[in-house]
Amino acid sequence: MPVVAPPVAPPRSRLALYLDLIRFNRPAGWLVLVWPTLVALWVAAGGFPGWHLLIVFVAGTVLMRSAGCCINDVADRDFDRHVKRTQARPITTGQVSVREALVLAAALALVALALVLTTRWEAVAWSVPAVLFTILYPFTKRFFAMPQAFLGIAFNFGIVIAYAAVQGQVPGQAWVLWLANLFLVLAYDTEYAMVDRDDDLKIGMKTSAITLGRFDVAGVMLFFAASLALTAAVLLPLGLGWPVWLGLGAAAAQMVWHYTLIRHRTRGGCFVAFSKSHWIGVAIFAGVALGYALRY
Repeated sequence: MPVVAPPVAPPRSRLALYLDLIRFNRPAGWLVLVWPTLVALWVAAGGFPGWHLLIVFVAGTVLMRSAGCCINDVADRDFDRHVKRTQARPITTGQVSVREALVLAAALALVALALVLTTRWEAVAWSVPAVLFTILYPFTKRFFAMPQAFLGIAFNFGIVIAYAAVQGQVPGQAWVLWLANLFLVLAYDTEYAMVDRDDDLKIGMKTSAITLGRFDVAGVMLFFAASLALTAAVLLPLGLGWPVWLGLGAAAAQMVWHYTLIRHRTRGGCFVAFSKSHWIGVAIFAGVALGYALRY
């Protein structure tokens, strides 16, 4: 494999580099995480969970996603230089060292842990595997045919931890939401993988877009359908009325829109689909929150 020299970047402040490293200017990555977590938090609490838990889970989601970005870029530093979209990342260009990135990741994770420590011990216990899966995910792209599924497991711990923090347990309802979000992650991250498919094939990276091949679009839509069906199976029996139906309907309409964006498999269309995927979570959460608000 020919070595591609990373682009020469102009000098930047350490703060600017660190913010770039954690994707501060690209919030789509943490927004796709926070909405399913908040849905779980509201359902577990039977409505508004209180400001303490709301702050803990929103801040914790942002912190852990930021830590995950650092770990991902360290693991992929030798691959990123061969992918057009990732060539300018701070570690790839040498502007941030591996040691700096790992120290930053550890610091962010410790702050997130400190937040969880203000809740129940059951939530703290579930935080341990969450960190482990976050660390392991980047390395699955070397050998696992669909690393997006592993990513879904890592992303879904927010749902489990939310139930543990509110109820001190993780009931079956939580695991159905967990599975629903696993399918949602498979859908939008396959869209993301479709953007880099040509580059990933050249460097030997494994992704769901490559594994699914010509069935990639069909796979994404099946993942969306499974996610919506499982989410509805949890939310509709709660008796939250028309807001939940409206939220699920808005989510379904967006999934159809995603099909129009990805069906021709263009880089631009697939990237727009991924970058807007958090609005599916917004629609569902809005329906849940409004449903509980109107109930009381």
